[in-house]
Amino acid sequence: MVRTIKPQPLTADAFAPYGEVIEASPDAEMIRINEGNTTRFHDLFPVDVSAGGGEVCVSIFRSNPLPKPVTLKLMEYHPLGSQAFMPLGREPYLVVVAKAGSFDADKIKVFLAQPWQGVNYRKGTWHHYSLALNAASDFLVIDRKGAGDNCVEYTLDASEQVAIEL
Repeated sequence: MVRTIKPQPLTADAFAPYGEVIEASPDAEMIRINEGNTTRFHDLFPVDVSAGGGEVCVSIFRSNPLPKPVTLKLMEYHPLGSQAFMPLGREPYLVVVAKAGSFDADKIKVFLAQPWQGVNYRKGTWHHYSLALNAASDFLVIDRKGAGDNCVEYTLDASEQVAIEL
């Protein structure tokens, strides 16, 4: 039987075991720049990509919504670097994670992210690929390029699959 999970709101505290929430938060260091016309929300998350001589890579991913109800069948992690996603549109999306280490489907957490919130998955954190909800959605992605296999995928068997209650 497929287990059902209801998404919880994405907050910095709830997401802390998996990485950082990227947003213009009042908790961020704020620096006034450009003659005082711009607020820089400074150094919001660490970019961890240097393992094995890796370099920073900036891309745009376009994600299409999955049929509803959304059923999780695949998880992945990146052993050599962090991976950050920042939405470029106006649609909410889902963030699915589990702690680094041996994969445990019972430990999957689902967050509902708002269009102004991004996430940075720490190196080794299990996560699902981007889950657009209402329409195709673009994400600015900052991750690692370089030698080595930096993506480990795990296919959930029928007993591990999770349905997301929207």
